[in-house]
Amino acid sequence: MSSSRSPEPGRYPLRLRRRPVAWEDQRPTWREARPAVIAAALKRARSRPSGNWYVVGGARQLRDDRPLGRTVAGREIVLWRDAEGTLRAGPGACPHLGAPLRDSPVRCGTLICHWHGMSLDGEPFAGWSPYPAFDDGVLLWVRLDDVGGEQPLDRPVLPWRPDAAHSVAAVMTVGGRCEPEDVVANRLDPWHGAWFHPYSFVDLTVAPLADDDLDDPQQDAFTVDVSFKVAGRAVVPVRAVFTAPEPRTVVMHITHGEGAGSVVETHATPLGTDRAGNPRTAVVEAVIATSGRPGFVAARAAAPALRPLMRAAAARLWRDDLAYAERRWTLRSSGRFPG
Repeated sequence: MSSSRSPEPGRYPLRLRRRPVAWEDQRPTWREARPAVIAAALKRARSRPSGNWYVVGGARQLRDDRPLGRTVAGREIVLWRDAEGTLRAGPGACPHLGAPLRDSPVRCGTLICHWHGMSLDGEPFAGWSPYPAFDDGVLLWVRLDDVGGEQPLDRPVLPWRPDAAHSVAAVMTVGGRCEPEDVVANRLDPWHGAWFHPYSFVDLTVAPLADDDLDDPQQDAFTVDVSFKVAGRAVVPVRAVFTAPEPRTVVMHITHGEGAGSVVETHATPLGTDRAGNPRTAVVEAVIATSGRPGFVAARAAAPALRPLMRAAAARLWRDDLAYAERRWTLRSSGRFPG
């Protein structure tokens, strides 16, 4: 699928909108954002294998001297690196008396319980059994076979990414009252971008889908032409393609325009329920930026300063998108969802 004109990078990254359109005067997209199209894409995404892998955070969040504590589907999990730097994971409660291992230190790759000194090196011990874990260089994953209930895979289903040596990656995590499918449905609705996020997106069009595409698994790639708003009339036009490689992940690849090759991965991880019994889901979003411009070398050198800005931009969008996902869950759970 493609639109009539594909944006290409020019000499300068910014463009000036020739005929800006006010928010209320832009073309409505509700006719194209058909509930059946979104529901069909969501159904196909949910039918794809995940191998029981769940994203639990960013690789940079894990320090050498402290573990990382996470909850997945109500399961308390602890992660750390052993002496060789290999990611280890397992139940978050000490098998002795249940101490929270997330609060215990790591010494020479061994997790030492701070209550009574029981040492865990990542191998089975005293009833404590490890979980398969995977570090892809940007994100940390854990495999929970009894939670996922699928045929296990040796490693997560990973999308294509730009080379780490020529990109800058930042990971943002937020949580909301919804289920993973509500997060995925939000990302499989690209038509809402310019209406719901006018501070970031303008001039958005989505390549049209025919009725026959609803049952075609090859048509899960939503192709979007959009301009990222910088300031005033200054924008950065790109073409992006949205795909769902597994049930809890939606990926946006920039295929044309400034930053072609950059990737935004949105992962939805079930946390469990809150005290009222409502589902909680973590959104872990990895932004992996790259560019062919010579100046990007300097940008990579400034990566420590760039990452907080990248996380802040993602978090701003997700303040709105979580409201979308939470509203969708509220309507679904009460039988009022019109889609």
